[in-house]
Amino acid sequence: MKTLENHLIQIERTPNPESIKFVCPKILTSQSLDFPSPEASGNSPFVYELFRFSFVKSVFIASNFITITKTEGVAWDEITPILQEFIGGAIESGLDIQGDEKDLPKEYEGTEAEKKIQEILDTYIKPAVEQDGGAIHFDSFQDGVVKVILKGSCSGCPSSTLTLKAGIENLLKRMVPEVISVDSVGM
Repeated sequence: MKTLENHLIQIERTPNPESIKFVCPKILTSQSLDFPSPEASGNSPFVYELFRFSFVKSVFIASNFITITKTEGVAWDEITPILQEFIGGAIESGLDIQGDEKDLPKEYEGTEAEKKIQEILDTYIKPAVEQDGGAIHFDSFQDGVVKVILKGSCSGCPSSTLTLKAGIENLLKRMVPEVISVDSVGM
């Protein structure tokens, strides 16, 4: 008896035209898992199998969704049904999504300003970014500059710079007076 049907895997467009978010009817992980290349698939059989599709460029998993970034030259309408069926079948069969990743409780580290920045990112910004199929992680805070890491659909998204400067930077400046600017590592 089937417990999950492929049509329960919902598809949502993201601001990044190269990424699509596949929303699942169950929680997959309590943390974000970023697999920017096949070499990074680690011990996750699910991610390893996704990278066997030649059109899969990167995979990002968080909460109840999987964001897939495709390679150039392939149209979403050609590959979305294939990915939707694969994801539904993998979840239905119990294929290990996380591999050896462990869920750890969130503890903020660093100075008081760094802890406050991390808390704001997790509380206010992370949920909004996840709605678009991505993730944001604190990297560092030095000389008034917050460095963050963008993952999933946010990585390489044409609108991520505007979001970073107009949204995230303005919020952090208001809530943490020590913040002067916000930059993305790798941008």
